[in-house]
Amino acid sequence: MSQSTQSVQLPSPEGQLASSGHRVAVLAVATATFSVVTTEMLPVGLLTSIGSGLRVSDGTAGLAVTLPGIVAALAALLLPVAVRGADRRTVLCVLTVLLAVANLASALAPTFAVLLVARVLVGVCIGGVWAIAAGLGVRLATAEAAGRATAVIFSGIAVASVLGVPAGTLLGELAGWRWGFAALAVLALAVAALLRTVLPRLPAHEGIRLGAFPGLLRIGRLRTGLLAVTLLVTGHFAAYTYIRPVLERVPGIGAGLISTLLLAYGTAGIVGNFAGGAVAARDPRRALLTISAGLAAVVLLMVPAGAALAASVALLVAWGLAYGGVSVSAQNWVMDAAPHAREAASALFAGVFNVAIALGAFVGGRVADGHGAGGVLWLGGGFAVLSMAVVACTRSTGHAKGAATASR
Repeated sequence: MSQSTQSVQLPSPEGQLASSGHRVAVLAVATATFSVVTTEMLPVGLLTSIGSGLRVSDGTAGLAVTLPGIVAALAALLLPVAVRGADRRTVLCVLTVLLAVANLASALAPTFAVLLVARVLVGVCIGGVWAIAAGLGVRLATAEAAGRATAVIFSGIAVASVLGVPAGTLLGELAGWRWGFAALAVLALAVAALLRTVLPRLPAHEGIRLGAFPGLLRIGRLRTGLLAVTLLVTGHFAAYTYIRPVLERVPGIGAGLISTLLLAYGTAGIVGNFAGGAVAARDPRRALLTISAGLAAVVLLMVPAGAALAASVALLVAWGLAYGGVSVSAQNWVMDAAPHAREAASALFAGVFNVAIALGAFVGGRVADGHGAGGVLWLGGGFAVLSMAVVACTRSTGHAKGAATASR
């Protein structure tokens, strides 16, 4: 049985915030996840403009997306160790100010090399914010509301796909790509001010050291969850990174309709985030099992659906609905598996997640070059099936109310 079911403690002072009408603190943390994910993914929408503006090929410009992901995986593990005694409110404020600096440097970059240096700083911010923010829901909410608070924090990721990246892309197309990054610099400063104003002091509860991570990997349930997430996220990004060529093979789909469909996918992702969070708050195993089975079915069915517009549209929306719940469900699994080391486990989770993103995009690219759109769908679906098998072989422990409240 999970340790979270074995200890009862008085709620922490910051844990009373939600019941005292200060749910804005949880929303503020969600704006931090929104800002880092929007910054991470904005170059996808501005890739051609960045390449022509800095005189590099589109392939080379793609490093502006790949590099921060790799750095984020390292930062998620190393930054919590480096700031192990610091107040978490202060750390989040510093990271969002650094994000503003990185975006401003990107906007002013005279060469592509300078842009890449700025994107390295973005990677540090992504990894740090993910590692720290992911576990704050249980500190900013009562035990009964902890699951929903975590879902709200992770909703910043889905909202970034629906609103943040499209808005930044539109601004870049209208005024030039540099203005897209400049706007994100202003946003990051506003988020830092919001965090400083509405968050309570959040003293570190764990003195994280590098040696903690190998110890966590000895927890079988945590190790299994991380493996399942690695397979699921790798498969998703192997296929979804190349969703445009997948959709372009469908008769009757033009560029304008693809943009609309991707917006529908993102909107479904927001719904999936909260639906997955609601289930995962009670039973993370059931949530991940449902999600992996759903993704496997949807992605594999996209292969024969390529000849039918209606079927492809329905499957794409279902894809967004299923994948939207991955992050919050996996985070609930992590907190349930290691309630005594929430932040260290969240840092490990963030590192694994970002590695899986980079791995999926890389492997998918190799398969896309050799086997086309159908190949990446078979690959993505296969990874989802493997993830489903891993979760199915894990015994359910249940999920006590307020899963990660055990060691507040």
